[in-house]
Amino acid sequence: MDFTAQPKPATALCGVVSADGKIAYPPGVKEITDKITTDEMIKRLKMVVKTFMDMDQDSEDEKQQYLPLALHLASEFFLRNPNKDVRLLVACCLADIFRIYAPEAPYTSHDKLKVNIVFFILLYFSFTAVQKIAMKFYSAFRTLFSVIKNSHNKKVQMHMLDLMSSIIMEGDGVTQELLDSILINLIPAHKNLNKQSFDLAKVLLKRTVQTIEACIANFFNQVLVLGRSSVSDLSEHVFDLIQELFAIDPHLLLSVMPQLEFKLKSNDGEERLAVVRLLAKLFGSKDSDLATQNRPLWQCFLGRFNDIHVPVRLESVKFASHCLMNHPDLAKDLTEYLKVRSHDPEEAIRHDVIVTIITAAKRDLALVNDQLLGFVRERTLDKRWRVRKEAMMGLAQLYKKYCLHGEAGKEAAEKVSWIKDKLLHIYYQNSIDDKLLVEKIFAQYLVPHNLETEERMKCLYYLYASLDPNAVKALNEMWKCQNMLRSHVRELLDLHKQPTSEANCSAMFGKLMTIAKNLPDPGKAQDFVKKFNQVLGDDEKLRSQLELLISPTCSCKQADICVREIARKLANPKQPTNPFLEMVKFLLERIAPVHIDSEAISALVKLMNKSIEGTADDEEEGVSPDTAIRSGLELLKVLSFTHPTSFHSAETYESLLQCLRMEDDKVAEAAIQIFRNTGHKIETDLPQIRSTLIPILHQKAKRGTPHQAKQAVHCIHAIFTNKEVQLAQIFEPLSRSLNADVPEQLITPLVSLGHISMLAPDQFASPMKSVVANFIVKDLLMNDRSTGEKNGKLWSPDEEVSPEVLAKVQAIKLLVRWLLGMKNNQSKSANSTLRLLSAMLVSEGDLTEQKRISKSDMSRLRLAAGSAIMKLAQEPCYHEIITPEQFQLCALVINDECYQVRQIFAQKLHKALVKLLLPLEYMAIFALCAKDPVKERRAHARQCLLKNISIRREYIKQNPMATEKLLSLLPEYVVPYMIHLLAHDPDFTRSQDVDQLRDIKECLWFMLEVLMTKNENNSHAFMKKMAENIKLTRDAQSPDESKTNEKLYTVCDVALCVINSKSALCNADSPKDPVLPMKFFTQPEKDFCNDKSYISEETRVLLLTGKPKPAGVLGAVNKPLSATGRKPYVRSTGTETGSNINVNSELNPSTGNRSREQSSEAAETGVSENEENPVRIISVTPVKNIDPVKNKEINSDQATQGNISSDRGKKRTVTAAGAENIQQKTDEKVDESGPPAPSKPRRGRRPKSESQGNATKNDDLNKPVNKGRKRAAVGQESPGGLEAGNAKAPKLQDLAKKAAPAERQIDLQR
Repeated sequence: MDFTAQPKPATALCGVVSADGKIAYPPGVKEITDKITTDEMIKRLKMVVKTFMDMDQDSEDEKQQYLPLALHLASEFFLRNPNKDVRLLVACCLADIFRIYAPEAPYTSHDKLKVNIVFFILLYFSFTAVQKIAMKFYSAFRTLFSVIKNSHNKKVQMHMLDLMSSIIMEGDGVTQELLDSILINLIPAHKNLNKQSFDLAKVLLKRTVQTIEACIANFFNQVLVLGRSSVSDLSEHVFDLIQELFAIDPHLLLSVMPQLEFKLKSNDGEERLAVVRLLAKLFGSKDSDLATQNRPLWQCFLGRFNDIHVPVRLESVKFASHCLMNHPDLAKDLTEYLKVRSHDPEEAIRHDVIVTIITAAKRDLALVNDQLLGFVRERTLDKRWRVRKEAMMGLAQLYKKYCLHGEAGKEAAEKVSWIKDKLLHIYYQNSIDDKLLVEKIFAQYLVPHNLETEERMKCLYYLYASLDPNAVKALNEMWKCQNMLRSHVRELLDLHKQPTSEANCSAMFGKLMTIAKNLPDPGKAQDFVKKFNQVLGDDEKLRSQLELLISPTCSCKQADICVREIARKLANPKQPTNPFLEMVKFLLERIAPVHIDSEAISALVKLMNKSIEGTADDEEEGVSPDTAIRSGLELLKVLSFTHPTSFHSAETYESLLQCLRMEDDKVAEAAIQIFRNTGHKIETDLPQIRSTLIPILHQKAKRGTPHQAKQAVHCIHAIFTNKEVQLAQIFEPLSRSLNADVPEQLITPLVSLGHISMLAPDQFASPMKSVVANFIVKDLLMNDRSTGEKNGKLWSPDEEVSPEVLAKVQAIKLLVRWLLGMKNNQSKSANSTLRLLSAMLVSEGDLTEQKRISKSDMSRLRLAAGSAIMKLAQEPCYHEIITPEQFQLCALVINDECYQVRQIFAQKLHKALVKLLLPLEYMAIFALCAKDPVKERRAHARQCLLKNISIRREYIKQNPMATEKLLSLLPEYVVPYMIHLLAHDPDFTRSQDVDQLRDIKECLWFMLEVLMTKNENNSHAFMKKMAENIKLTRDAQSPDESKTNEKLYTVCDVALCVINSKSALCNADSPKDPVLPMKFFTQPEKDFCNDKSYISEETRVLLLTGKPKPAGVLGAVNKPLSATGRKPYVRSTGTETGSNINVNSELNPSTGNRSREQSSEAAETGVSENEENPVRIISVTPVKNIDPVKNKEINSDQATQGNISSDRGKKRTVTAAGAENIQQKTDEKVDESGPPAPSKPRRGRRPKSESQGNATKNDDLNKPVNKGRKRAAVGQESPGGLEAGNAKAPKLQDLAKKAAPAERQIDLQR
């Protein structure tokens, strides 16, 4: 090449030359041309290299001086020189020239573009030859990354990339410094500063992945495994680098992933946390397939869900949300781990599990399976409010998105259709926070209040039709509670209108406390409510706004305006967070009618009319027209209680009249009840409706269903002024047409007559007396015209009950209604009625004792008789004449042999007690539930006791005047009634029998355990004092009978034994001297001292240690013949017995002591109180070495041959039985007892038979023993099949002493 012939670039490019027009060389360096030798050229180039190396970017003069030299070195002569040393030295010069002149390279023209490229080629060819100046390439890489810009030509960028990748791939290796020069561009801080260098590094790594992967693996191995952080300045950024490298190309980290698995198992929690955060990003990124490509690492990562370090578990749970959204195929792997974490002891983790699932579900419901949604469902009952709230709100949002708005179609809506029921079920929880949140969810998500009226009512209409029964009850209860709170606020405003007085202030304070209980955090709410009340007293305009808000005529729009206006007045701009205002908003939200007004009721009625006409969208909404109509009427019926004024329109009543004419009995009944609740102004304002309604009501009262007849009579009485005339027009023809020979036509007339006599006693009490005497008692109750079916069943469904028995049941109810209407006993009719009811209980329901009536019908009549006595006891004038014997007969119904009788009677008893309608002595009846062999019945009774005691104590606190009636209100006063009742228990025949005493102790502790939960006002000592005082009196029922008094004192001693053993505080002084009921106990005699102990020390120890009796227990309970899955019915010879069984309920194995189970007992059971009783076979295993503390109570009865009464306290093992008739083998010897007790007349529940027989397995084993009417015998297994239980059998004649323990069997119907 002729170098001198080339034009001088300095002049061409920038015009900078030396003074003499020649290229300026560093001092001591002569001109470099092709005329000199190669060695001399190398010598002179080395000096140039040194000069450029020493130059800085700031040396502006030198940069100008040597610019021609820089251009000269870029000539073809140097770049393509055949000598590699020359090329290397020139490359070094060019490298420094790039550094010195950066960011603007001196080679900017298109002609000089090749200089940049050839330089790197030159550099590459020189690379392997001279490793000692490798740093030059590190510097060159850094220079390239720093100078690259978007403005650069794409070809330049591509040439740079080709050059850099060639150097990496063709070289012997990549030094750490060179690797750092590439990786540093991936660090987030650098990445954000220079996006172009990041892109260049990214593409470079992708191109050189196979070559550079080993170098990267070595780097991470040094840092992660060996811990040598000093190998690179990038050591502290390893996790950021791994994330970026994985995003660029996962193959770059093939050897690094096992190192991360090693790090996941580190002992350092913070280190594990960092790795989990990294892997969460790697696994969760959208396009990542790391989980499928590296299963061991994925499984190791999943193991961190169970990490001992809380932040690690928390981070793992947070990752799950992204993973579910980006990788639905991994949901199955995550489900089991999220299940465990949903029960994590840490509240934050349980909370984040919910957030994770809900977030994914809101993105796409298909991302979460039913099991994951089930975890959220469980957490709605979490012990922590924050977790419960998150779960409930999350489910509400899903319901609104997929069901209300239908964003993902019908299939998705069906998948989450259960949410509405579940959310409303939470209203059953005791926490006020839960209730308030359910109300908020209902108003915002289930039926959004901001919808237009028609849309809102359509939403409510079909929601109500699709709810399950329990959710419907919860929704009804919600409206009831809101309406009650509105009435409290209304009464508070009424008190403000009255003159100030002490009584007024006291009443106002009580009302404020009641309102505060309906708000969150009642303690703080009391102060805020008092403050709000003070503001109401001072601000009349605020009071008027509040009055408008709670007025019956307030529309939904007006309510919204009132709430905002009141909130605006109470707001304080200087106080961003105002707890007082928040509390007032809670109150306003609860009382504001945001859903229902007159317009809303009209819209509901129109929807129902469309359903009747068949033009509604019922099928599209997933509801049949019949269901929509029936549910719509039920909805209107509920709203008629809470918003009666909103119904008053001719259009609404016309639609209801149309419903009255429908064939559906339920629809007509609901329509009548709506008229009854809302029709007070029909007579004056809507005469046309009145004239149409009256004949329909008359027709329903005479020939409708019993429920329709009842509602029709009450409707006439409620809305018409001439009700006496109207009722007489019904009474007279019905009373004349009564005919006992046609019982099918008796039921409705008896219902109507009973309610008429109760509502208008002055007019109809006298004529009813002749009907009662001549027809009800003599003709109907005292005669059995038909013969019942002898199928041995103790209970039959309503549709299988004979019309005659249904008529007798209604006749008993008529007697009660007639007496309740009169409210006096001047004619002694009540005494006669009570004697009749007692006789029915004594005769087991067969009043005529002709044995023509079936067992199931007898059960119905026993229940009716017991319920009738309990109903009469709610009226004070009749309670006074009920004798102790009649009370005891009534109480024994709760131990009836039929499960349904016990169940329904206990529910009626609880309902009356909880409303404070029954005297306190009736609460003592629940003590007998300790004898119930069915766990669910005992659990129900215990819950009833807890509720009743709680209500009574709260009532005393809220009503200071109630202290004058403590004898009838204070729960502790139930103790003397309970002691007297148990002393007269027919099963308690021998006061020294340990097993009978154990029964007594079980019953006592069943009640005392609940009473002694708290020692309020030294109540333990008070109860002890009562028991001691009873021992100073006599039994008023039989004051001169020594045996009766001895039994009474024995029960007292057992009670004292229990109280002393369970409480260390009972020995304190009693706060006051208890008063004993004179009806049951005589006045203490002067100088009478009864310090005798009626139970021996040995007996006392046995009672306290609960030594069990070995026994086998078999329980059979009612079962309809249509029950599916049962074994074939096989009748064996010897006895005719019936089953009392239903296999449709869930079975609950239990090995705990059933009397001492806590409230969780109810939750463990699968049996609903609305279902028939489940089948249970219970085997009892003797328990040895029982700790006297842990084994609180174990109750057992004296074993009898073949059939033995109920085991009331043993540990049980429950197994399923699907047969209609059930037996249990008895392979052991049968217990025998001592001499029999003298026979006693049967009385409701006959006493336990003291006769105990000696039997052989082959002869006498199948002979049942009747141990009291209510304890049904269960036959033993015979070769032919299973024998049915629950039947009476003749007593055994042979008696002998006890020989050996035996398995016992009981009927679970008791």
